Amino acid sequence: MLLARIVGTVVATRKDPRLVSNKLLLARPVDPSGAAEGNHLVAVDTVDAGVGETVLIVSGSSARMASGMKDCPVDAVVVGIVDHVDVVE
Repeated sequence: MLLARIVGTVVATRKDPRLVSNKLLLARPVDPSGAAEGNHLVAVDTVDAGVGETVLIVSGSSARMASGMKDCPVDAVVVGIVDHVDVVE
């Protein structure tokens, strides 16, 4: 599971029929303090997230277990919107 910030949307007018009506978001992984790290990725939105929000993303086989994603060709899915992160050191 990854923490990421939504930085944009992706529009694909031609795509696999199983992805029609799914919103695609461009996300950038972040560390617990919110600093960007890693490469951007495209994720299917299942929770109505928007640009600027911090989200939870699952990838790989876990992505296909998200609500409505069974048998869909996905590798990353937004499964939660993060309210805040508390780090105790």
